Amino acid sequence: MFRLGRVTSARLLAIAEARSASEVTYSPTGGTLTDSLPSGYHHDRYQRTLGDAPGAFERACDGLRGWQAHLGAGLVIQPRHAPSVGSTVVAAIALGPITAIAPCRIVAVVDEPRRFGFAYGTLPGHPESGEEAFTINNTDDGVTFHIVAFSRPAAALARLGKPVSRRVQSATTRRYLDGLARWVGAAT
Repeated sequence: MFRLGRVTSARLLAIAEARSASEVTYSPTGGTLTDSLPSGYHHDRYQRTLGDAPGAFERACDGLRGWQAHLGAGLVIQPRHAPSVGSTVVAAIALGPITAIAPCRIVAVVDEPRRFGFAYGTLPGHPESGEEAFTINNTDDGVTFHIVAFSRPAAALARLGKPVSRRVQSATTRRYLDGLARWVGAAT
């Protein structure tokens, strides 16, 4: 959904509460954490090396739990609790005189010794329909941040402005990568 002007944190919390019983706007869920992305959607895969400094994996995981990739990209997130399966969050970003508001459901959390992350899916009111996963991998080659998404426009404004929407999505995803890299202290 799009709103003229800025949206308060209280309003975002109210939207999250209102969407808490909503179903995601696509199926099946969890595809972004596998190699099997559904057809009929635009697919995105991004990766950023975060280095191999001692503690980089733990710091990256803490940053992801605290939404530092999103905050570093200029988004507002409400509520700001650590991602947990079934929880509803709302992200908002100012785009000139309007604010894009994106309600999402956490559909999966990965918490393994060498891999951490989560995936969220779109809820009614999100400008897009699809899913996005954010994972941190700790391999012998170092720590990497991965973002995998599949999406297609859902809102009329997003469908009408598809080329612009794709550019905004791509730029935002690069800012997620940069935001977490800054948080970890990796060179960007």
